[in-house]
Amino acid sequence: MSAVLVARQDAVALITLNRPEQRNALTGEMISLLTETVEDLDDDAGIRAMVLTGADPAFCAGLDLRALAEGGGAFATTPGSGDRGPIGSPTTPLIGAVNGAAVTGGFELALACHFLVASERARFADTHARVGIMPGWGLTVRLPERIGVTRAREMSFTGNFIDGATAQAWGLVNHVVPHEALLSTALGLAADIAGNDPVAVARLGAIYDEGDAVG
Repeated sequence: MSAVLVARQDAVALITLNRPEQRNALTGEMISLLTETVEDLDDDAGIRAMVLTGADPAFCAGLDLRALAEGGGAFATTPGSGDRGPIGSPTTPLIGAVNGAAVTGGFELALACHFLVASERARFADTHARVGIMPGWGLTVRLPERIGVTRAREMSFTGNFIDGATAQAWGLVNHVVPHEALLSTALGLAADIAGNDPVAVARLGAIYDEGDAVG
């Protein structure tokens, strides 16, 4: 079975990271597949909103370090591994539905979504410092934008986890919902987006992106 699954519901696409036994840790092949999937959906005029989640129990544990070691560090040249990460810069709204732990590269993946909905089981951590590597997908920009620079420093310096309630209080996630309601909530918001005028949504998105660029 594919490591990245896609299900379409009318004008909404649900993308699921699908390596649950490895807590959806990212291999080079998986990064390439995720990049290609998001690009294809972003180019599809029939898709007006997307949701990204992980197969339980985790959202994404970051890079698969064993696969990275076996590949001799080849992730550095994997398509989509630049400062925007595997999901690039889609103009189609992308909601992150964080169902469990989002750690390091998985945390960066969540931050690259336009906004987040979290399960009560969600946990977030930046553990780059614990493993002696630097963020490569924009965390040092996006995290302080979301939660403020002093809280971002705390998360990055300590590597400690925060739960969904703290993430919501800090402005990292928009909603925290019961685990069993996560996908229905995220897909409902995506359907609300898809029901609006797509040109207006795209223009609003461009304006917000411009604000982020100069912020």
